Amino acid sequence: MQVSPLAFGGNVFGWTLNESESFRILDAFLDAGFNFIDTADTYSKWAEGNQGGESETILGNWFRQRGRRDDVILATKLGGDMGAGRKGLKAGYVKEAVEASLKRLKTDYIDLYQTHYDDPETPVEETMEALNRLIDEGKVRYIGASNYTAERIAQSNEFARQHGMQGYISLQPLYNLHDRQQFEESYLPLVEQEKLAVISYYALASGFLSGKYRSKEDLGKSVRGQKAIQYLDDRGHRILAALDEVAAAHQVAPAQVAIAWQLHKPFITAPIVSATTEKQLAELAGAASLELSPEQVALLDQASAY
Repeated sequence: MQVSPLAFGGNVFGWTLNESESFRILDAFLDAGFNFIDTADTYSKWAEGNQGGESETILGNWFRQRGRRDDVILATKLGGDMGAGRKGLKAGYVKEAVEASLKRLKTDYIDLYQTHYDDPETPVEETMEALNRLIDEGKVRYIGASNYTAERIAQSNEFARQHGMQGYISLQPLYNLHDRQQFEESYLPLVEQEKLAVISYYALASGFLSGKYRSKEDLGKSVRGQKAIQYLDDRGHRILAALDEVAAAHQVAPAQVAIAWQLHKPFITAPIVSATTEKQLAELAGAASLELSPEQVALLDQASAY
């Protein structure tokens, strides 16, 4: 399964973008030559008035109206809390969750179905058997994991190997210039051992790596601003200074450099990016073709060292 070097993060659909705005961004993303869209059944349950499923519903409406389902590698997730006891990874719920997602997405298959959160109360064997039944039924092509421990992914894949099943082919972890340590220390050995595709989320550290938030006074600039406060430390300012230097050399925005830095890492498949305007999208799309020199990558590595 071949994916574009960037994935579009569908958490904005039905939250910071309404349906018509979402359609415009989706059109622009595909027109720019990309094909990978990531969402989840819980998106965007956190927004006032939402109940979950809004992102998948908007995507489904877009597929139906544009007729472009076959042009997209569609990734979604299950296991998060949808309310009324609908959560987890027990076999019965896996079947229920996929049917609900397929209905909202107005499609009969999901390219990459990911377990969003671990369910410690359910043995990995039960979850893997349930997911593989979906593959056998043609409802899912491949499976991936997000927010799992490396140990649980390893257990899952070992069980799959022993029983002739498909294991997880991808990992969706938190990873960016500021959030490096947990992934590089806990997950990277597993990624290399299992040859997992890495689809990193919060690739811009909640917008911090765009350079928009440089002081506490800047946090009110957007609905997501408060999340950036955790990055306003000495290391964060060092990272921004290095991004500014490399961005100036290429005459591009810092966000583009932050994404390009990830794409220069051999273990990254596609960082997840989100945009609410076509201008932002064009800026981020440029990261896919931005060539950083070895010295520039080293400068960013050093500035973000932990």
